[in-house]
Amino acid sequence: MSGRELSQRFYAEVVRPTIDPVLGDTPYAAAMLGDGSDVLGYDDDVSPDHDFGPRVQLILAEQTDPDPLQQALARLPTSYAGYPIFFGSTSTSNGWSEGVPSICTPEGLFRSRLGFDPAAGIGLADWLTAPTQILATLTSGPIFHDPTGLLSTRRAALRWYPDDVWRYVLAAAWLRIDQEEPFVGRTGGSGDDLGSRVITARIVRDQMKLAFLVERRWAPYSKWLGRAFTELKLAVRMTPLLQTALTSDDWRDRQGALCAAATVLAEATNQLDLAEPVDPDPGQFFDRDIRVSAAARLVVALVDSLTDPVLRRLVDSLGGRLDAMHRLPGGLDQAIDSVDVLTNLALRRAAGPTLGLPPCDGRTG
Repeated sequence: MSGRELSQRFYAEVVRPTIDPVLGDTPYAAAMLGDGSDVLGYDDDVSPDHDFGPRVQLILAEQTDPDPLQQALARLPTSYAGYPIFFGSTSTSNGWSEGVPSICTPEGLFRSRLGFDPAAGIGLADWLTAPTQILATLTSGPIFHDPTGLLSTRRAALRWYPDDVWRYVLAAAWLRIDQEEPFVGRTGGSGDDLGSRVITARIVRDQMKLAFLVERRWAPYSKWLGRAFTELKLAVRMTPLLQTALTSDDWRDRQGALCAAATVLAEATNQLDLAEPVDPDPGQFFDRDIRVSAAARLVVALVDSLTDPVLRRLVDSLGGRLDAMHRLPGGLDQAIDSVDVLTNLALRRAAGPTLGLPPCDGRTG
């Protein structure tokens, strides 16, 4: 039984019959959110060896007294379907109580994970300091009960970036590729085959993450990035190219496969109609025997299409290189790869200056 099914049955068969007599007509929501492969629906037979069991979050409106509900939950059994209801978590930074149904307000739930309440508005710093892996767990987990929209209205606000923020993170994603793609051939041509392979693998991951951005889907963390990628439409064309890039012994074959995958992404980016379309085909890097994608052209086109004054000021303040290319750190998980930062709310909210932003004020960015 999957974790989602386990939690849904636990709610329907145990939690709801226990709390309905207490709550009566009081509005509430019930869901399965937070960390864990089961939240995303990717758990398997290996998953139950740790951090696994029936999970339900109960969301009450601000004015509702939680004490009667807490007393009712204290009468729940200690196990369900052979799994303990009370279990610890191996993560010490996720900010969630695991197992036993937790009670929170809608505002408290989202502030505990994101540092802001989507219902109060989402600022630029809020979007850029929210890792996609956190947004995935908040918007993908199943909702078991929410007749008044206590939870679903806030999740709807987090469905995707506003268009100009989307343009900005897309430009930053293409810039990451532009900055490293010539090195596949430079290292390979100089005899550094291992270095060429390492850079190839980095670009493969960047291209996969870019595909999530193009398809308006929050990318999960590394363990499930490949699994989730197979669910994207772009994966049909990109997967064989990325596999060729990763397995080829000749750097020219790696370069060719990466350029072909980038062309697929460039065509898809053009089709978003977020910027003036560019030539998606690869070209020569200066006078060298190196081919590069349309990444640089897409960065310029996307940045030129920004109209939001806050984002325009951010781009201007970040400056550019001597070749006039922009400097775009993008979102937090484009600029920082540390698990201990991406999973720590306080560190994420303090990271605004790393992205060229002022520090978050604890409410909205």
